[in-house]
Amino acid sequence: MNWDQIQGKWKQARGQAQQKWGKLTDDDLDVVDGKREELVGKVQERYGIAKDEAEREVSDFERSCNC
Repeated sequence: MNWDQIQGKWKQARGQAQQKWGKLTDDDLDVVDGKREELVGKVQERYGIAKDEAEREVSDFERSCNC
């Protein structure tokens, strides 16, 4: 699934994102609002990981999303 599709179905995708990244709060996901770069930033911030690692995790999420 590409990111445009995820963004269009963010309400469904946000539940999957919260399952994958349990440290993300509802407020975090409201801020993300389907924006890929925002999600990368929040994952990086909450998990204390490097940007390239957060990018990889979001790319994995993008490929596996069933929304």
